[in-house]
Amino acid sequence: MQNRWLVPFLNLGHLLDHLAMLVFPTAVVAIGREWGRPYSELLPLALGSFIAFGVCAIPAGWLADHWSRYKVMVMFYFGIGASLFVTGFAQSPWQIAAGLTVTGAFAAIYHPVGIAMLVASPVNMGSVLGWNGLWGNLGLASSALLTGALVDLAGWRAAFFVPGVLCMVGGIGFLSLVRNPGSAKKTSKSIGLHMDARMMARIFSVLLIATACGGIIFNSTTISMPKVFDERLQALTQTSFGIGLLVAVVYTMAAFAQVLMGALIDRTELRRLMIGVALVQVPLLFLAANLQGWAMLVAALFMMLAVFGQIPLNDAIVGRYVADEFRARVLAVRYVVSLGVAAVAVPMIAALHRTEGGFGNVFFVLAALAGGMLLASFFFPSRAELTAEKDKFSSRQAQAA
Repeated sequence: MQNRWLVPFLNLGHLLDHLAMLVFPTAVVAIGREWGRPYSELLPLALGSFIAFGVCAIPAGWLADHWSRYKVMVMFYFGIGASLFVTGFAQSPWQIAAGLTVTGAFAAIYHPVGIAMLVASPVNMGSVLGWNGLWGNLGLASSALLTGALVDLAGWRAAFFVPGVLCMVGGIGFLSLVRNPGSAKKTSKSIGLHMDARMMARIFSVLLIATACGGIIFNSTTISMPKVFDERLQALTQTSFGIGLLVAVVYTMAAFAQVLMGALIDRTELRRLMIGVALVQVPLLFLAANLQGWAMLVAALFMMLAVFGQIPLNDAIVGRYVADEFRARVLAVRYVVSLGVAAVAVPMIAALHRTEGGFGNVFFVLAALAGGMLLASFFFPSRAELTAEKDKFSSRQAQAA
């Protein structure tokens, strides 16, 4: 009997994961108005959540590989739901910071564990990752929209209560409908098992650079977008719901870049895709630095298409070159780098927002990071190099026999 509910609930988990992590960046505008505190002072309250989002991926991946991926995912649903709900009762900044940090710790479970479960059977892996990425980005979009609507209708506390309940309902559905797929399988099908240490080191060095630069770019753009739109699209909307709606439209349209990228991963060599995505990001980030109104909205759409399109590439490298029994741990390391380094986005945005250039300076820094990612992509091995490496391995095996 097929475990037909597994992939749908892994996709749902990705949606809820990103929804939960981006409630505060939208709600903070309303919290600042209610408490009479500036954005640059309140935004750093999210720093602990993004540090935990990265650092806690390591124990989550280790626990999943040594205990049970299925049971750790159950912890994800109920833990993230309960911590969001409790954060809604916060009466002071430090209570918000504590609640967000716990939320980030449970949210850290999804990427090393959920993605490892998703790529365990890597048939049409690019397509599976692309659709999963779409669901994650719909979480980004729905977070801005849902939070904005709840803030306007019922206040910022409801923006934490409702997603918390949704996550726990998702956990009940996961327990009820998804069968435990069992432990990770030991396999020799991974391409990475047919390479020498130098080639693997080269691949993962490029992966880590792309992960670090891409993580900061992704976090910075998604965290700052509600406030960027609040400042630069005042001619289009002046309500929390209106800002959330515009952010949701941009994220939803841009999310389909991951579906396209997933299809390309199954047909095109990864090196070309990595170079192409990074090459597009650099001018778009520069372009977004000083635009206003409709021009900024259009630039933001194309910018997020490029930013979101990067994500499935990094997971495809792990899925293609790492054996299943090690994937949760390797993905954990990748997401510690991605999400841990990306935690600098919060203080960086807060600091640069206070400068004369404001968000323009933020986008200039991100364009420089995209340039670093582009440079690293040129060192990723081509398909011809990988084929030659596999042939050398097969030849050595034949001689040894």
